[in-house]
Amino acid sequence: MPKSLIHIPGAIGTDEAGRGPLAGPVVAAAVILPEGFDIKGINDSKKLDHQRREHMFSRIMEGAIVAVEMAEPEEIDRLNILWASMAAMERALWAISSQGTYIYVDGNRLPKQMPKEGEAVVKGDGKYACIAAASIVAKVTRDRLMVEYASQFPQYGFDRHFGYPTPEHFEAIRQHGPCAIHRRSFAPIRDYEQLCLTF
Repeated sequence: MPKSLIHIPGAIGTDEAGRGPLAGPVVAAAVILPEGFDIKGINDSKKLDHQRREHMFSRIMEGAIVAVEMAEPEEIDRLNILWASMAAMERALWAISSQGTYIYVDGNRLPKQMPKEGEAVVKGDGKYACIAAASIVAKVTRDRLMVEYASQFPQYGFDRHFGYPTPEHFEAIRQHGPCAIHRRSFAPIRDYEQLCLTF
């Protein structure tokens, strides 16, 4: 556990996963770690391997107060990825706000309608345990969703790249076109569809 990781019992931390991918939802989590919760092993989800994330996810889900919300591709296309992420965070915060005290949001801005007083914390998933826990819940939840989508759309390899813009993903889009969970407002998808309309 990083020495700088701060644990404030009752504080609500929120983070999201999935801003960068070309497909699938963005997932936001809000987490309240109670008094006495052992934060050993909790860290920014990006600094944990798959096995460690899964282990910490189970511990958080069993011992903390958790809310998970998502913005589907349609909402992302309508609002843009930033505000769709904020909207998902906002919904997660409201879901558990009555049980928490103060809100810590990962990043440099706050959702438009906060249920309680709070602050944005740049790189907060490496500073506050409640934000790090939220980052783990959001990441694991989204990865599991994308594995499920891989069974529905097996030609895209979502269980390997999780919707991110990898060479494999680009090649699948080139061969098969976008599927139902691709984000139409993202340039590679938008450009592909515009190219198809040209011919």
